[in-house]
Amino acid sequence: MLPSPPSCVVSKRVVFLSQVTCRGSLSRLVHIPIQQPKGRFYSSRYLHRTHPCTRFGIMSKAADIPKEQWAQVTEKDGVITYKKIPVPTPGHDEVLVNIKYSGVCHTDLHALDNDWPLPRKTPVIGGHEGAGVVVQKGELVTNVDIGDKVGVKWLMSTCFHCTFCQQALESLCPKAQLSGYTKDGTFQQYCVANAAHLARFPPQTDLSAVAPIMCAGLTVYKGLKESDTRPGQYVAIVGAGGGLGTIGIQYAHAMGLNVIAIDGGKEKGEACKKLGASMYIDFKESKDLVADVKKATHDGLGPQGVVLLAPQEQPFQQATGYVRSHGTVVCIGMPAGAKVSMPVFDTVVRMIKVKGSYVGNREDTAEALDFFLRGKVHAPYKVIGLSQLQSVFDEMRANRVIGRYVMDMSK
Repeated sequence: MLPSPPSCVVSKRVVFLSQVTCRGSLSRLVHIPIQQPKGRFYSSRYLHRTHPCTRFGIMSKAADIPKEQWAQVTEKDGVITYKKIPVPTPGHDEVLVNIKYSGVCHTDLHALDNDWPLPRKTPVIGGHEGAGVVVQKGELVTNVDIGDKVGVKWLMSTCFHCTFCQQALESLCPKAQLSGYTKDGTFQQYCVANAAHLARFPPQTDLSAVAPIMCAGLTVYKGLKESDTRPGQYVAIVGAGGGLGTIGIQYAHAMGLNVIAIDGGKEKGEACKKLGASMYIDFKESKDLVADVKKATHDGLGPQGVVLLAPQEQPFQQATGYVRSHGTVVCIGMPAGAKVSMPVFDTVVRMIKVKGSYVGNREDTAEALDFFLRGKVHAPYKVIGLSQLQSVFDEMRANRVIGRYVMDMSK
C-alpha cells in the first residue's frame, strides 16, 4: 500500500496537470509519474483517488445549488434540531441529490433513540427514504446524469468486492454504510449518496409516492420473497396496519398470496381490508391469537408464511405457534432488546424455519419498483413538512401511525 502523500505534493506540476485535465481527458494523466521527496513516486491516478487537493476530473453540477440548507439533525440521543447547515459536496463516485420528499420509517425512531447494538454516528442526519433529483455528480459517476430522478435507500454504499457483495448479499457487506445512521441521510434538502446504490426513476415518477418504496416497499417485498410462499398460499403479516404492512399487503396480493393481516384497532382493520387482506385479526380483541390465525386458513392448519413487522416483542414469540408445519417465519421488525424463542421439539418435528430478512439488494430494488411503476402497489401516505418531523416521532411512540408519513422538504 502506498504511503500518504506529503503536504508538499501539491506542486506547480500538479497545478499544471489540473489545468490540462480541464481542457482534455483524465486518461492522459493516469500513468504520468510525479517525483516526490526522498525518491518516492506517486502516479496521478493515486493522487486523483486519494488526495483531496488533487481532484483532476471535471465535476458536473447544476447552476443553482445553495450554500446552506434546512435539515433535521440528531445532536444527542432522542433529540432532533431543525436548523440550517452547509450543503455537502459529493466525492468522486458520489452524487448530490436535491431531496424533494423523504418518508419517515420506524427505523428512524430507533436511530434517533440510539437503541440498537449498532454504532451510530453523532451528530447524524436521519432518513433513508429519499426521492429527489441529481444536481451534482463526481467525475467517476457515469450511471446517472444531472436532472435524473433517483432514490436514496438505507444501504448507502458497499465495498463490492467481499464475498457477500459478490453473491449479491450486499446488505451483509462488513463495510456497508447506512443512510441516516452511519452516514447523513435524507432528512435534509441536499444529500450526498453513492451513485452505484441509487434507485433510478423514470422522468414521470411521482416522487412523493415513490419515496416509501425505498425502504418500506423494498424491505417488505424482500421479506415476502424470503418467506418462500407461492401463489395461492397464505401469509400472515403482523403489524399490517403500519408503514411496511400496508405496502406488504399489496405486494402479497399482487404476488397471488392470501393475506391474513394482524394488528390492533378497528381503523387499521378497515385499512388492511381495503388494501387486499383476506382476513383481519385484531390482537387487542382476540382471546386466542394462535387459534384465530389458524382458523383464518381454509383447512385450519395455519399460514405457510409469517412476516413479522411489529415493533413489539410478543408477536415474535407467538408466530411459531400458528405457522403451518414446514412453514417459514420471517423476522423484519427489530424491537429494541427483543429476543426470539421457540420450543425446540415443536420446531424440529414440524420442520419450522425461522429466519431474518434485512433489506433488498439492487435487483430486489428494481423488482419492488416495477410493482410500483405498474400500479400494483402504492403506499398510503400523508404529506407533512420537514419542520414537522418531531410530531411524526410522537405519533410513532403512541403507535398511532397508519400507513406512512412523507415529508415535503421545502416546508
